[in-house]
Amino acid sequence: MLAPVTDITEADFRTAFELAPIGLVISRQRLMVACNQQVLAMFRAEHASQLAGRSFELLYPTHEEFERTGARIVASLDRRGFYADERLMKRLSGELFWCHVCGRALDPKQPHGAGIWSFEDLSARRKVSAALTPREREVAALLIEGLTSKRIGQKLTISPRTVDVYRARLMRKYGAATTHELVNRLLTA
Repeated sequence: MLAPVTDITEADFRTAFELAPIGLVISRQRLMVACNQQVLAMFRAEHASQLAGRSFELLYPTHEEFERTGARIVASLDRRGFYADERLMKRLSGELFWCHVCGRALDPKQPHGAGIWSFEDLSARRKVSAALTPREREVAALLIEGLTSKRIGQKLTISPRTVDVYRARLMRKYGAATTHELVNRLLTA
């Protein structure tokens, strides 16, 4: 077991935050309070002022996806306040890309109060290839997680039959004959 470090200064923590090898954001009420260099690079921001103090909505493809994801976070936080998913995000240039998002509400009773979020750009291994509607993007992300139509329906508050309609649309767009083939194409597209 490692001995506790007692001589770290606040400046050391700030340096660790800034130079972390993954994108980090400190948030409050769905506003980005602080973000590190990786987040700036990932979302193609030249200065922290382009993100700091702004709503996370700026990084979503649509307002509806921002709202639905916020509701899903509230409904899905575990008892310790953790949440994670993979979703399409939007760079400041407007380019969409797949991103793994993991976060923690500092107080699980206030999911959008203060939090810390990590962002990992998945575009090197997963491309956005077909033009998808916002709901198709949500269904695709949950299919990749291996969820059934019933679980996807619960998460998105739609019926499992509606999920099946979206799955069929995705299968046509990606030329997949089975759900397994669709997931493989989504992962490698």
